[in-house]
Amino acid sequence: MALEIGLAFGHVLRQKRKEAGLTQEQLALEADVQRNYVSLMERGINQPTIAVLFKLANALKCSPSTLILSVEEELG
Repeated sequence: MALEIGLAFGHVLRQKRKEAGLTQEQLALEADVQRNYVSLMERGINQPTIAVLFKLANALKCSPSTLILSVEEELG
């Protein structure tokens, strides 16, 4: 189940990043995380901490709950 959640989060993160017109590097800079970390999250290899989730949401100009809800919808 954890892998499914990680993959779902990665898909949502990539989709939201592209909707915002950001590259992985731009998102990483805005969220104050390593670019490689963004890539790992998008591929479902790593999962964000709560603190990073808030940073990503802020950088994507959405709420953390919006990201989580999108992941829930992705999981069906």
